[in-house]
Amino acid sequence: MPDPIYLSDGEWKIMNLLWGSPPRSGAELAHALAGDTGWSRATVHIMLGRLAEKGAVRAEGEGRTRRYAAAVPREQATAGETTRFLERVYQGSLRNMVASMAGQGALSRREIDELRAILQQAEQEVGDE
Repeated sequence: MPDPIYLSDGEWKIMNLLWGSPPRSGAELAHALAGDTGWSRATVHIMLGRLAEKGAVRAEGEGRTRRYAAAVPREQATAGETTRFLERVYQGSLRNMVASMAGQGALSRREIDELRAILQQAEQEVGDE
């Protein structure tokens, strides 16, 4: 599996747009984010530069025609974020996170059934090793 990519909250906003409908210009991204963030084009371009340094986005074209696209799949970013979250909040324990959610009544019957199916699939895959 490739190295995880760690994103700030603002970087997640940009990446979600790029995963949804790439490629986009910096101006298009600034316009799409304006209502939620109020960021200027300059702010978006600075963030795109940071994302490019991380290897998360790639630029296509030159000058004013430059368009940006995600260079990593969403799954690579979510894997890193999930691990980081579990370490920070639950000392790396998925069990503690699920127990916390269940204890708060945060899981619906449908979610419990979905989790059960995921665990049964994982159990089969472990059994096949």
